[in-house]
Amino acid sequence: MTCALSGQIGSQTVHWPESCLESSVIALDPVVGELGGVVEHFWEKVVDDAQQRCSQISRDLSWPVAACQHRSMSGYDVIGDIHGHADKLIGLLREMGYEQRSGAWRHAERTAVFVGDLIDRGPQQRESIEIPRAMVEAGSAHMVLGNHEFNAIAYAQWNEERSDYSRSRLGKSGEKHLDQHAAFIDQIGLDTPGHRDAIAWFRTLPLWLDLDGLRVVHACWNDAEIDRLRPLVNEFGGVTDEIIIDGTTKGHATYRAIETIVKGPEIDLGGLVYLDKGGHRRNKARRRWWDESARTLRDIAEIPTGTENPEGGLFAPLPETPALDAIEHAYAGDVPVIVGHYWKSGTPAVLGPKAACVDYSAGKGGPLVAYQWSGETELVDAHFVSFG
Repeated sequence: MTCALSGQIGSQTVHWPESCLESSVIALDPVVGELGGVVEHFWEKVVDDAQQRCSQISRDLSWPVAACQHRSMSGYDVIGDIHGHADKLIGLLREMGYEQRSGAWRHAERTAVFVGDLIDRGPQQRESIEIPRAMVEAGSAHMVLGNHEFNAIAYAQWNEERSDYSRSRLGKSGEKHLDQHAAFIDQIGLDTPGHRDAIAWFRTLPLWLDLDGLRVVHACWNDAEIDRLRPLVNEFGGVTDEIIIDGTTKGHATYRAIETIVKGPEIDLGGLVYLDKGGHRRNKARRRWWDESARTLRDIAEIPTGTENPEGGLFAPLPETPALDAIEHAYAGDVPVIVGHYWKSGTPAVLGPKAACVDYSAGKGGPLVAYQWSGETELVDAHFVSFG
């Protein structure tokens, strides 16, 4: 029996076997047809009641609702950056065999994992939050915090010392930030009850997940920076006011840790400048931290195909200048890591035997991609699935 919730109250242990109830629903499918849906209706009621009781116990004990989660039975489906495209998410879930039951998308044998960046850019901001949130709260999914959720929290976090929000709403920076959050704010509102509710939920999302044989983080797995954040996170593994304020203060150790984990480490291009996807000038590039063999600027810098220079032409290949700090950022772990964040294109392929990216630019016309992990110690291209 796999219990959806277990915990200690005094000397007694409480168990609520929600997954067992759902297995019963699946097992009864052949009978349902013969009884004209009566059994199906009965078990839907039972499962709904189980979820309500689970959530109520969670609130009464001040436990995160995430504690009411199923164990993965046969693997994890790690889903890339959605960026407001809930239609692609629904299509991908169907493609992978998920069904909508009792208010959430579920799979009989697998658990979804979202890499973050549900919001900004696309036309379905509300649905792009509601679907993953319902899955997380029902126990059919996990999720880590993306940089866009982190930025949204910071945009709502007042900073007394700066007399501004932690992600500024003032001046040219404020204009840039408002433009980046435009779709989210237009559809959800700013400082409204719905906005505050979304921000509160974002704070419950862990910054990383170390699952049994698999690691998931939005941008980069770095043991040193994770260890730096570990004593600072809240009871959910998520951000606190202190992390938000210090994580937006350049020069602070927490700033470096957050930048690394949810935005990815960067490398200086030595005076070279390119335009990012938003048309902003950049003189730093994201590092290929997953490539342990990379030693030069050309090998380390992650510059998307088709990137332009400020003059409007294609950005030229980088020089093969040695990078003295290459080894410092390289991932050398034995546990596979799956990330989002990097705006890949083309046919999905692993970054290496121990790393994969599932962000294939769903927010800019690309497909929504997932990696279906089933316990392998080395990741393979054949386990990608996409929609859109």
